[in-house]
Amino acid sequence: MTVGQWLEARSASAPPHLMAEVRMALGADLHADVRETPERCVEAAERVVARLLAADRTGRDSALALLAADALVTYAFEAAADAPGTIAARAAAAMRTLAVLA
Repeated sequence: MTVGQWLEARSASAPPHLMAEVRMALGADLHADVRETPERCVEAAERVVARLLAADRTGRDSALALLAADALVTYAFEAAADAPGTIAARAAAAMRTLAVLA
């Protein structure tokens, strides 16, 4: 199973525009092995936020992209829940990754 297939199985009730933004953020990572979902989603969220900060676009006009970054982090931890013993380490790694942007 791939990250994209895993995501597709969970996104049936999500707004189509949001899921399109999430898929766009993941890009080629959609084809990665499902076991890489937590890392790939956090990395994609970081890319989205970094791009927005670099362009000084953090207002309402960027709401969809910001929601996609939030969804990506949520999906990362949903996937990590499959291995509960790893959640603390993954949370610390995600905080380090995202804190660099500040």
